[in-house]
Amino acid sequence: MQNDFVKPGGALVVEQAKGTMSAIQRLLALARRSGMVVLYTQDTHDPGDPEFPIWGQHVLRGSWGWQIVDELAPQAGERVIQKLRYDGFFGTPLDHELRMKDIKTVIVCGTVANICVLHTAGSAALRGYKVILPVDAISAITPFDQQVAIRQTSFLYRGVITTSEAITIA
Repeated sequence: MQNDFVKPGGALVVEQAKGTMSAIQRLLALARRSGMVVLYTQDTHDPGDPEFPIWGQHVLRGSWGWQIVDELAPQAGERVIQKLRYDGFFGTPLDHELRMKDIKTVIVCGTVANICVLHTAGSAALRGYKVILPVDAISAITPFDQQVAIRQTSFLYRGVITTSEAITIA
């Protein structure tokens, strides 16, 4: 997650996002201990981006708001993929990276649940990946929006709905 979505003074703060950080930290720790691949997507915009009339200026490349929050910062060797749209796969090397590492399952977390999380989860499912959505590691602007994302991920994309604590490595 990025400063603009989480931190006071951010351009598009999602109030519930800060409460998900401990669950995301738990998932990151599990992934790192288990040797899983950790990939980040980073919403990235340049001046004049066509998204700005919808949401206002946010996550401007190189700005404080664009940076990933310190609490969830990538470690050495963890790839950050900059994305220009809601879907982490659209116009990025994400699918290629996952396939090159023979990854079949993705755990999608972060914010905003009914926007970037939903579109990335859906895109992953449509590409044949098993999608896991830990509900305590996603956030949205409203509870309704979060429930919509959970429902759509489960119903349309057959995503596994769970919690960060229930995820284990077999």
